This record gives sequence, C-alpha cells and structure tokens, in this order.
Amino acid sequence: MPEEWSASLAARGERSFTAKQVFHWIHRRGVLDPAAMKNLPARLREHLAAEGLGEVLTPERVHRSEDGTRKLLLRLHDGATIETVLLPSVSGPGSQAQLDADAAAGDDTDDEDDDAGPGAAPRVRVTQCISTQVGCAMGCGFCASGVAGLKRHLGAEEIAGQVLLGRAMLEEGEALRGVVYMGMGEPLHNYEATARSLRLLTHPEGINLSTRRVTVSTSGLVPEIARLGEDFGGQIALAISLHAADDATRSALMPINRKYPLDELLAALRAYPLPRRRRITIEYTLVAGQNDDPVEARRLAKLLRGIPVKINLIPMNPIEASSLGPPGLERVTAFQEVLTQAGYSCFVRRRRGDDVSAACGQLVLLGAKPKVRRAVG
Repeated sequence: MPEEWSASLAARGERSFTAKQVFHWIHRRGVLDPAAMKNLPARLREHLAAEGLGEVLTPERVHRSEDGTRKLLLRLHDGATIETVLLPSVSGPGSQAQLDADAAAGDDTDDEDDDAGPGAAPRVRVTQCISTQVGCAMGCGFCASGVAGLKRHLGAEEIAGQVLLGRAMLEEGEALRGVVYMGMGEPLHNYEATARSLRLLTHPEGINLSTRRVTVSTSGLVPEIARLGEDFGGQIALAISLHAADDATRSALMPINRKYPLDELLAALRAYPLPRRRRITIEYTLVAGQNDDPVEARRLAKLLRGIPVKINLIPMNPIEASSLGPPGLERVTAFQEVLTQAGYSCFVRRRRGDDVSAACGQLVLLGAKPKVRRAVG
C-alpha cells in the first residue's frame, strides 16, 4: 500500500512523493524491476534491488484454446506452480461469449462504459480467474485443485501478481474487465492474503479495479463470509459453490458442509450486506447421477427462495482423478428449465478451454498420480 511504502521510505530519508512513485511503478505500470524505475533516485533503485523487489511469478507455459481462452501455468519462487486463466469475450449485447464471461464474474451491472461506440471495432473484454492457494484443502469431489491437497497459501503479492502478469499479456484490443477469485484454492481459507490482495487490486493509485468487477468465490466458510461483508461493506461480489440442495448430498460432494451445513450457510447469505440491485451468484456444478435430477432443481428453488441470487449451472469438467462426470445436454436443460420457471435468472456456463485443461488445477495435475475419486451414493 502507498502508506506502507511511505512509512518505509520516510525512515530512509526519502521524499514523501517517492512512495507513490514506487507504488505506481509496481501496481499501475506492472514494473517490478527496480532498474527500470527511471524516475527514482539511483540509490533507491539499488536499495529496492538489494531488498529483493522483483518478479514473484514466472510464466512457465501458456496454453491457448481454440475458443480464445489462455491458461497460464506460473512458477513461484519456491518452485511451486499455480494457474491463472484469461477469458476473452467480444463485447456486444447478448453475445454468448459475453454471457459466459458475465456468468463467470457474477456481473449484474450495465456495460455502457465498455461499449466501443457506433462503427467502432468490438472491444475484447477479458475476465481473469486467479488462484489463492497452491492446491486446496476443501477436498470437493469434482474439483482438480484439491486432489493433491493444500501445499501452501499464496501471499497477497502472489495473488495480485497474477493480475499484473495477466494484464501485461493482454493482446491488442483487449482490456481487463474483471477478476474472479475462482482459481486454485479456497480464497476465504486464506483470508488475510485474499483481503489484502483485494485492497491492492482496487486501490485508486494502482490497477484501480472497480469492486463491482471483482468476485470472490467460496465453498461456504461461514465466518469468513461475514467478515468479507463487514470488511468491504458488501461491495465485493460474492459467489457460492453450492452444488447441492440437501445436506447429505452436499456433504458427500463437499466435506466443508459437515462443518457449515446449509442452514448456517443460507443464514450467512441472507445477512451479507448486498448493495441495491446486486445479487449473489450461486455456482452449481452438475454431476451426473449425483445432483442433476429435476427433483434437486425444485429443492434448490425452494432453498434459495427470498435470497437475491442468480444461478450458474456448470456441467462438470471431467478430471482423471475422479470417476464423476457431466450429465447430458437434455438433463442440463431440464434442470435449468425448472429453475427458470421458478423465477430465477439461471444460466448454463459453457465449458471453455477444454483443449487446454482450463478447469482449476488441471494443468498442475498433468503427470500427477492422484487417488481416484468415485461416485458417491
């Protein structure tokens, strides 16, 4: 934060405006090499280099999908790897690509500020999905991220650094539109670093992302949901990985439900201080034979009644570590129809980047030999 840089540099006798210059170089320009910070005094550049200021993430592989999705495998300073995904979509009212991006970001806002204008070329808007942990401790049965368990938390600089790197890799005509904390890891399990990274990404002297363009997804850590709402006044969009409408099914798919069952989770959602006209995004991964029956859709409709939500249905991305898989299109459509008829805004999120293993954790798992997870029930 600029104020932290100010205190640190003031102790060295640097002038007050220097702290803002350093913060601008890092967070506005994405420059982490002190030697390139030309408007800083040479002695300060030498000091910053000696203190270890530099890149915290190194791109190891970039996989480009036929649909335009780019998945980056990033190596950290300790050799661990994480993933971040760039999801481009051509702006335009009602375009499927844009609906997919809006669904991923939990976006309910109008987009006048994004329009290219009459006669202009369509603007390519990019949503970036970022990670908060190396691995994950939640152990959800359909997710690749947690197969190998939690290795470590990411620091705030490693979380925000993914966005700095992703922004630098944007192509001509692209603009970073939003950030979703839906990559590897459970963001609220790493609360302090997640919260600090949110402040960095939305700081007006840095990238200055609007809070309405940032979504944090959680598997349902109830105390931290309340803390997020209190710390940010409800301005950070919230997405909930729900995936079942009864405790038995949800606990089988998501062990966290045993600690925070549905009644506690739903109470936390009702208490979340949403701004007017904003909704919580409900993520529901459809797993064949587990939670995809229309009966489950009716249960879900009843469960969410009275909470301002939109629902994203996500046919499961198959992973080698699980015998679970997605239902067929007819099953997905029938599930969606029940929810739509019940009055909910309900979208089916297309799987994107299948050809580059773009589901969370899939690239990191390549070559690993995790224990196979089988269907429950």
